[in-house]
Amino acid sequence: MIQKSRYNSTLGTLTILTNENMLTHVSFGDVHPEIEAGNKDAIHQKIHVWFDLYFGGQQAVIDFPLNPAGTVFQQRVWEELMRIPYGTTISYRQMAQRLGDEKVIRAAATANGANPIAIVIPCHRVIGSDGSMTGYAGGVENKIKLLQLEGAMLF
Repeated sequence: MIQKSRYNSTLGTLTILTNENMLTHVSFGDVHPEIEAGNKDAIHQKIHVWFDLYFGGQQAVIDFPLNPAGTVFQQRVWEELMRIPYGTTISYRQMAQRLGDEKVIRAAATANGANPIAIVIPCHRVIGSDGSMTGYAGGVENKIKLLQLEGAMLF
């Protein structure tokens, strides 16, 4: 059963969805109006504590299961995103190289953009090869704020 909660972050409202006690979505804004937000069950409480720590500037351990729905390739990209250390960035080219084929750079970028679990699966840590802040589903301004929060950007 899908459960929904909202988290009020420094970037605005985040919508959190779980299914079978696994995190499936974190979206910017108050989205999925078809699903009513309920009382926070144990998994939502853990996720909210994680966000409290994260937005408090702490590197938080993910102690809840993730279950993003996607293709096999998207899953590979999202797993690779989880390997990017807190407070660091990589380029889309580096992402493609980590996946074993520099030619998949566009496909990797598309999969990065399709990440359904914003912030927790840190797609914001991938930037352009020239250091540019490329698109981000939550907005480039929020991408910059997240990287600043993590200490990856000093401006």
